[in-house]
Amino acid sequence: MNKRPRRNRKSAAIRSLVSETHLLPQKLVLPLFLTDTKNDKIEISSLPGNFRLGLDPLFKTVEKALKLGINTFILFPAIAEEFKNPTGSFSYSKKNFYLHRITELKKRFPEATLISDVALDPYSSDGHDGIVRNGEILNDETLVQLGKMAVAQAQAGIDILGPSDMMDGRIAFIREALDEEHFTNVSIMSYTAKYASAMYGPFREALDSAPKAGDKKTYQMDFANRKEAVMEAFLDEDEGADFLMVKPALHYMDIISDLKANSSLPIAAYHVSGECAMLYAAAKNGWLNYEQAMPETLQCLHRAGADVILTYMAMDYAEWYKKNF
Repeated sequence: MNKRPRRNRKSAAIRSLVSETHLLPQKLVLPLFLTDTKNDKIEISSLPGNFRLGLDPLFKTVEKALKLGINTFILFPAIAEEFKNPTGSFSYSKKNFYLHRITELKKRFPEATLISDVALDPYSSDGHDGIVRNGEILNDETLVQLGKMAVAQAQAGIDILGPSDMMDGRIAFIREALDEEHFTNVSIMSYTAKYASAMYGPFREALDSAPKAGDKKTYQMDFANRKEAVMEAFLDEDEGADFLMVKPALHYMDIISDLKANSSLPIAAYHVSGECAMLYAAAKNGWLNYEQAMPETLQCLHRAGADVILTYMAMDYAEWYKKNF
């Protein structure tokens, strides 16, 4: 045999030499759940090792992550029920603690990059990403609220907006609203291909944001569809997105690959709560070795085409990377 591929696998040094994929901790984004408290650190039962964080634990978590090489954080607010209403108007209220947290984090850690969540569901009494009327999600009326929310977050100091709502035309609407207020340097990471998935359960527990009635299938994508994701990518790119995201990630590597092949924009993949929870549970039961399965999972997402990976395992990966490289 003239060709023996195993010759390039015969030692760790040679395997490193020919490795095609190398995931740096700087490519990871750590999701953080925020509460309007000072000292609370409440573990999420379905997502062990992840917490709803008051101000002081939030600062400590960000400081630790930065030391490990994780520079980017996506922030989600746990909003008390008393502040929710059908239009989600608390999202742009000056009393919204989430906006104050953005400002406080940027002041304390100017080197950190902060990504926001732009959607109504944390603030909606209906638990949907858009305004609901007679059981219908109203697209265009929702855009007005999203525009106000985006501008308020930009004023607070956010670096990148993360529209997760899946309303049609939202990227163009938000981009215009930002530019009119002279926030031309604020980026948009669009949830381009966000699927109506069963993998969001722990996240909805963390924020108490599940729909009060119905589901999200009229605006989130059908998991049976592939070509539709490329269409959504073309629309978001034309409307002014700076990043394109696929959510979930692990079950949608074909979509990650498709977007990577069809766009010159950076591709983000959200390794969502349910996907992480499955790995946590398997490791806890001794069915998988976490130290092996966790880096394999994230490296494979990078191999599929994800330039940026949002994952609850970001700090675990960074600590593993520090020990191994």
